[in-house]
Amino acid sequence: MSVLLAILTFVLVLVAFFLIIVVLMQKASNDGGMGAALGGGMSESTFGADTDNVLSRATINSSIIFFALSLAIYLGWIYQRNHAARGGGALPAIAVPAQPATRSPGLPPSPAAAPSPATAPASPKP
Repeated sequence: MSVLLAILTFVLVLVAFFLIIVVLMQKASNDGGMGAALGGGMSESTFGADTDNVLSRATINSSIIFFALSLAIYLGWIYQRNHAARGGGALPAIAVPAQPATRSPGLPPSPAAAPSPATAPASPKP
C-alpha cells in the first residue's frame, strides 16, 4: 500500500508543476503580469487561435486531477494508519508456548534448575 501511495504522491507533484506552468502561461485580463513575462505570447503560436480555450481546459482538467489525487492519497493514508494500528505491524505476532528445558547427560545442572533453599525439602536432623 505504501508503494502505491508513493507513486500517487509523485504523480501529484508532477500534476502540481504542470498546473503551475499552465496557469502562468495564461494571459492576464489586462495583457500584462506573469503570463506575458513567462511566455504568454508564445502560447498563441503554439496552440493557435483558441489559446485561451486550450489553456482554460488544461487548467480545469489538471486541477480536477490534482484534487482527486489529493483526496485519494489522503484516504490511502487513513486506510494505512487504521490497519497498521489494528494489526500492530506488517507481520502478525504469534505466541509460541515455552518448551521445557532438557538437560544433556554430560552437563552439570544449571543454577536456575537447582532448587532454592526455601523450596528444598527439610532434611531430618539426627
